Amino acid sequence: MLERLNQTLEHIEQRLDQSIDVVGLARVAATSEYHLRRMFSALAGMPLSEYIRRRRLTVAGAEVLSGRESLLEIAVRYGYGSGEAFARAFRAMHGVGPGEARRTGAALVSQPRLSFRLTVEGNSSMRYRIVDRPEFSVVGLKARVPLVHAGPNQAIIDFVRGIDRQVLGRLEKLSDQEPQGIVAVCDDLDPSRAEGTELDYYQGVVTSAAAPEGTTALAVPAGCWAVFTVSGPAPRAVQELWRDVFTQWFPSNPYRSRPGPEILRTRPFADGAQADAELWLPVERERG
Repeated sequence: MLERLNQTLEHIEQRLDQSIDVVGLARVAATSEYHLRRMFSALAGMPLSEYIRRRRLTVAGAEVLSGRESLLEIAVRYGYGSGEAFARAFRAMHGVGPGEARRTGAALVSQPRLSFRLTVEGNSSMRYRIVDRPEFSVVGLKARVPLVHAGPNQAIIDFVRGIDRQVLGRLEKLSDQEPQGIVAVCDDLDPSRAEGTELDYYQGVVTSAAAPEGTTALAVPAGCWAVFTVSGPAPRAVQELWRDVFTQWFPSNPYRSRPGPEILRTRPFADGAQADAELWLPVERERG
C-alpha cells in the first residue's frame, strides 16, 4: 500500500500544472477515493487537497521569484482563474503577495514533497476482530460539531453535558445489539477530514427498536466492520488508536475503509481519567 501511495505522490508531482482528479489518483493507488483521502490524511497530517494546493503554490512561488513569466501566466498555469484569486492563495500560504515577493525577493514558505516509508517499531500490537453485520439503526440525540484531531472536543463535551440523564437511561434500555449500551457515533464527515470541518455526532444506542419521540434514527446498511479495542487515558488513547489504525493496521491488512459511520463505545474507569474503548469502523476487503 505504501508503494502505491508513493506512486500517487509522483503522479501528483508530474501534474501540478494540470487538473488533478482524485478519482484518477485513487486508480493509481489501486483503492477507493474514500479510502485514499482518509489514508492520506492520517499518514500526512493534512488533507490530500491541502497537500496538492501547497505543492502547487510552492512550485509557483519559485517561478514568481525567477521573474521569467508574468504573474498572470503563472496563475493560469497553476489553475487560478484570475490574478486576484492567485494573489489571495499565494498570500495565505506565503504571507506576502506575489507582486511584492517578486519585487523584494521575499522569503517564501515551501511544502516539501512527501514520501511515505514504513517504520518498524514492534513494541505494540493491535487487538481487533472482523464482524459482518446485517443492517441496523442508531437511535439517539444528534448534533453538528467540528472535527478535532487531538485533545478534548468542547462542542461534543457541551452537547453531552446538556443531555438529560433520564433520557440517556431510557435510550440505554433500547440497546439490543453490539456494541451494547450508549455509544458515540460520527457520520457525514467531510471527505478531507480536515480539522474544523463538521460532522454529525450522535449519543445513542444500536437497536432494532423504533426511534422514540424527540430522538433521531440513523439507518446503517449491512456490511463488514473492523472492531478495535484499547484501554488508556481518555480521550488520547482513542485518538491515538484512530491514528494507528490508518497508519499501521490498514497498510498491513487486506482491508480498506468504506463510507459509513464510526461507532465508539467507551467505559470510563472509576478515576475518570482512563477508559476502555471499542471502536467500530466500516471496512471492505481490498480487491485482489
